[in-house]
Amino acid sequence: MKISNEIIGIVAGVLTSTSMLPQVYKTIKEKNAENISPFMIIILMIGTGTWIYYGVLRDDIPIIATNAFSTLVSCVMLICKVKFSSK
Repeated sequence: MKISNEIIGIVAGVLTSTSMLPQVYKTIKEKNAENISPFMIIILMIGTGTWIYYGVLRDDIPIIATNAFSTLVSCVMLICKVKFSSK
């Protein structure tokens, strides 16, 4: 049985785009983001934004969709960092 390249790409995209969800959940549940690096989140958002642009250039919906979701999750994490970090 041969798995198509597109299916492998979609699975990889879903796994990587959801990888930060457990951290977001834990941060919201504990209301603590002290140990989260805002620079890591910003670098990740720049990277996923670049992937979105690449997906647009290739007209590749799976690349665009999975990286757009990843960017959204990163935005939520950055908001949590600002909201739950001590001042």
